[in-house]
Amino acid sequence: MAWNSSTAPGHRLALAGISAIGVTFGFARYGYGLFLPELREEFGLSVSLVGVIGSATYVGYLAALLMVGALVARFGPRPLVLVGGLSAAVGMGLVALAQGPALLITGLILAGTSSGWAWAPYSDAVDRMVPTGRREQVMGAIASGTAFAVVVAGPLALLARGTGWRYAWLVFALAALASTAYNARVLPGGSGRPTSSKGRPTYRRSALPLLLTAVLYGVVGSVYWSFAVEAITDAAGTGSATAPLFWSLMGAAGMVGALAGHAIARYGIRRVHLGLFCGIAVALALLGLAPDALPAVVLSALLYGPCFMTGSGLLAVWSYRVFPEKPSAGLSVTVFFLGLGTIAGPALLGAYAELHGLRAAFLLTAGIAALALMCAPSRGARWGGLHQGQEPLRGQEQGAGTRTAERDRGRPARPPRPVDRR
Repeated sequence: MAWNSSTAPGHRLALAGISAIGVTFGFARYGYGLFLPELREEFGLSVSLVGVIGSATYVGYLAALLMVGALVARFGPRPLVLVGGLSAAVGMGLVALAQGPALLITGLILAGTSSGWAWAPYSDAVDRMVPTGRREQVMGAIASGTAFAVVVAGPLALLARGTGWRYAWLVFALAALASTAYNARVLPGGSGRPTSSKGRPTYRRSALPLLLTAVLYGVVGSVYWSFAVEAITDAAGTGSATAPLFWSLMGAAGMVGALAGHAIARYGIRRVHLGLFCGIAVALALLGLAPDALPAVVLSALLYGPCFMTGSGLLAVWSYRVFPEKPSAGLSVTVFFLGLGTIAGPALLGAYAELHGLRAAFLLTAGIAALALMCAPSRGARWGGLHQGQEPLRGQEQGAGTRTAERDRGRPARPPRPVDRR
């Protein structure tokens, strides 16, 4: 990924976004799954309770998402990202200091809200700071921040074995503070949009495959992040080093997700969608069939890492195309539906695993991932009034979304205003 001197703001924004998404998702949200064996031993948690806690961490996430779309239109992206960073820092600090389940759950829920505050506002920031031709690449790069954080978390968990997990969470909290300070310098102030503008995007039928994909992506992703380490540790019995090494491998492979925007530009959003959900389904099935076999575990990590990280970029780019006139509000709606899936996934599959075992739960989740293949965008789909890959003419960007919304409501679209080419 390359930016020249004229696009330095885009470069800084990408770094700020990668750091914020890394701490809010890679540490605050998914760190729970990495340290699950330690947390279960420390606090005496059952598998079904683990699933309920995993789902509870997404409740605050959804609550934040419900407010982000309207708030970003009024206050701009910077305050919301800062709230997200501080929520991650305080929540992970509480987890590190927890002496009982009550404070642990409180910290996890507070940390879980951070990703709800942080991710969607970057769509608005990219819209304001990055030239049109590079926006999808920057959005794809920002979404890959989770992978970079997972790479760091794995070795840290290996060093902080046993009771040392508390020190790892303190490091996570300090990283969240550092990321928040950097974002405070980089992100633009103010809304950059008229305050009279509504915060909610106009509904359109073209959003339905996107939102269904988001729900299914949330279900399968939350199950994998919550229970993969537990399944491997239970089956392999090779000691505490297995989980951190698996986590690091998954994160390292997931760095490929930084190229999500480039992949979509080259192969099209439909092909990328089909490829990544095939990969996720196979990764889940491998843990269901052979969690005690090292080749299967390694292949699962190598498949899941890049496919899941690319999925985050896919949703961001797809949302930007469907809702070009309200990028942050549109991404908030998309991530809200993703959140519905993440709430349902751990609780339902955790209860299923309590009755039938984790292997059966992973196989069932693989089938759910396969269902997402039916939600791929159709060939020749239009994005906010534009064909895939077509750039709007100067002066036409604002009217494109309105004309698409009118078409989706059954009204004849107004012709575009002529562009002054002098």
